[in-house]
Amino acid sequence: MTYIVTDNCIRCKYTDCVEVCPVDCFYEGENFLVIHPDECIDCGVCEPECPAEAIKPDTEPGLDKWLQINTEYAKVWPNITVKRDPLPEAKEMDGVPGKFDKYFSTKPGSGD
Repeated sequence: MTYIVTDNCIRCKYTDCVEVCPVDCFYEGENFLVIHPDECIDCGVCEPECPAEAIKPDTEPGLDKWLQINTEYAKVWPNITVKRDPLPEAKEMDGVPGKFDKYFSTKPGSGD
């Protein structure tokens, strides 16, 4: 099992999770974070830290797409280990359905 970041992180990008990760397995896109599944030690400390509840164990049904997205982008986006402010639109975007198709960006973030 590993933890992965799902749809609700898009255009929120809270970074409370990266601050508590003991193995620094978060990677930053322009408007989304991912977890590198091969680096995650399945400790679960990040899951309750996410205000948007976007972090899930990959054992939950229907998350195969998100496991693939996390795996793919963790290889090309920069590592992030320091908490930053969420995106300005985070509160209004929290809970908006279908964010991947409407807003997902493949561009990398700035990382540390």
